[in-house]
Amino acid sequence: MHHEIQKMREIALVYLDRSGGLQKFVHDCKKYNDSKQSYAVYRFIISINPSDIAELDATLGNYILHNPIQAAQIFQSVCFIAVKTLSLIEQLQTEAQISVLLKPTHLPPLPSYVLSLSAFPFNHTSQRFYMSEGIAIAMGTVTKYTQGARFLCTEETCPFSEGSFRYIRVHLPGATESATVRNDFVCSLCSSPLQEDMKFRVLGDKQIVEMIDAKVLNALKGYSNDKSHFRIQTFTVFLRDELANKMKIGNHYKIIGIPACVQNGLQATACIEVNSVQLCKPNGPSFVSDNFKYLLSLTSSSCWRFTAILANIFASQVVPPGTYNTLKLAILLSLVQTCEKENADYLDLLIVTSDTLVIDRLLNYSICLLPRGIRHPPSSEIFPSVSKDKHGTGSASIHACSAVLAKGGICYIGDLSSYKKDKLELLQSVLESRTTTVFIPGKKYGEEADQQVTISVQTNFWSFVDVDSSSKKHIQKDNFLIGQMDVSLIPPNLLDVFGLLIYREFPSCRPSSLVHHILKKAINPEAMLYKVSQQFRMQDYEEFILFAKNLHVELSSEAENLIQGYYLASRRVRRDSIHGSTLSASALKILISLSKAHTKLSLRKKVLEEDALIAILLLESSLTLKHGKSALCIAPNPIFPFDLSDENSLQQRDSYLMQCHHQLLKFIGAYGPGIHTNANEE
Repeated sequence: MHHEIQKMREIALVYLDRSGGLQKFVHDCKKYNDSKQSYAVYRFIISINPSDIAELDATLGNYILHNPIQAAQIFQSVCFIAVKTLSLIEQLQTEAQISVLLKPTHLPPLPSYVLSLSAFPFNHTSQRFYMSEGIAIAMGTVTKYTQGARFLCTEETCPFSEGSFRYIRVHLPGATESATVRNDFVCSLCSSPLQEDMKFRVLGDKQIVEMIDAKVLNALKGYSNDKSHFRIQTFTVFLRDELANKMKIGNHYKIIGIPACVQNGLQATACIEVNSVQLCKPNGPSFVSDNFKYLLSLTSSSCWRFTAILANIFASQVVPPGTYNTLKLAILLSLVQTCEKENADYLDLLIVTSDTLVIDRLLNYSICLLPRGIRHPPSSEIFPSVSKDKHGTGSASIHACSAVLAKGGICYIGDLSSYKKDKLELLQSVLESRTTTVFIPGKKYGEEADQQVTISVQTNFWSFVDVDSSSKKHIQKDNFLIGQMDVSLIPPNLLDVFGLLIYREFPSCRPSSLVHHILKKAINPEAMLYKVSQQFRMQDYEEFILFAKNLHVELSSEAENLIQGYYLASRRVRRDSIHGSTLSASALKILISLSKAHTKLSLRKKVLEEDALIAILLLESSLTLKHGKSALCIAPNPIFPFDLSDENSLQQRDSYLMQCHHQLLKFIGAYGPGIHTNANEE
């Protein structure tokens, strides 16, 4: 065995030399030596590529993967010999003072190296490297732990009573603080008790994170075609030293670490000591289905037809084609305007309706088209909350809630009128800043000072207001303007920060078709009632939306001029003597977001005037519901004034939208001086 260990040491030295690890080790030693300070433990991180080292020597490669703690001791011996041979650290006395952390760059892509708490068996006793992935749903504050400590013999005559570095305790994966630093150690020479030399204690940063399998996202959707059953359980990961604060709450990570079982009183917690953290970024498909491509080619003569047909046939499993077209278009626009980037273009929806059952089903169906579509359960919090860490540290732990879990997707919060005033105020603040702040009182959680943690909220919010229930709770106003609705139950500032306010129009087809649809679906939920449901399946829409949302689009100068012209003209027209302009400052962002969303939905990369027109008509409809009609004076349902039944109706809609475009140019010319608009005369 000694011969094998010696051979592995030689191979380890060769690997360090070839991989550049030896040069990095020498550089790290220089930092310690320059400090001229003696440490109980000198910590070194060595990056290991399992493929390279296995090619060099299969025995050592296997040893690192399956016995990482013992393998670290081999590198520890190599590093100690290197330090002594090259005189790299003058203060170093014993091999025990060197602590080596092996960090594999990856693991073999085999099932035996994947650890999942949603699958049995869970082998937490095997202290070897595993790969796991999940979403960070709770995150503690950074606290201190003991990396290493020096102990001295209490017997004065013993040679290990002073100046000796014989008794060194170093933290090992899965070890608690009490395992590293205890008071029951005895001297191996004289059997006297050992006592810690406190001035040589080395402290490091520690952070406890709760992760959960990404399958939990399927369980948090309001509706799903996936009928499979699975077990979901959180697991604890420990981030130490340079990995502390490497994770952000709500993100999806792939980790490599060593599993362990931590005892806390009568409870045993399965955990993973993390060696490396990698952010998992969702990759959208690089294709759309052939049926969508064919539909796009058929409608290439108009910039409006493709999205019109998409909205017309969308969600035919939930509502008949041709119904709720404006709402379905808005839903599709919001779906493609989702991403995890900072300062993204968000598009929130607030729907005013009396058909809460149908609208709820439609929104539930729609959020399932995204990997992160979350249906907020009323019993939990929308935004992050803080509580005491359950592992007995006494520190604070921040818990991700619906809005954070829906990062890069949709958070559907249900009926807005069911929330209390404080929740609505918090929602308004988040919609304005796209951040939420968690306050951590220091006195309660064992800290010297209070802390405030700001968390970004990168999601679109969907909600609805039941006009029937709100009219019962609230006395309606009498002084309505033309086109205005009574939404006084919702605070005006909250209405303004929602991107679109939509009043669900009555089904443009006969109401009996909706009734027949609901009855047939109740009898046979799996039935395909329409041909388009077979041609454009739910999976096709998922792939289409994931492709469209990843398109990078840019504003054309013509579209930008049209948007700016309408915005400035509307600010002049929509104003009163008391409050000034009723058009909020966020309206310009909403217009740009809508325009870009329509461009993505059209599978284009340049925002045209036609896209800007749809955005303006949608926003003007929303403003009319809030404040009444303006001088632009659009029709009640400007996006879909006709039933889309054949080629002729599509041509008729194109002609109508062209008229709206000319009407908009006249409006800008009359009320928006100084803005140049390009009116193409045919």
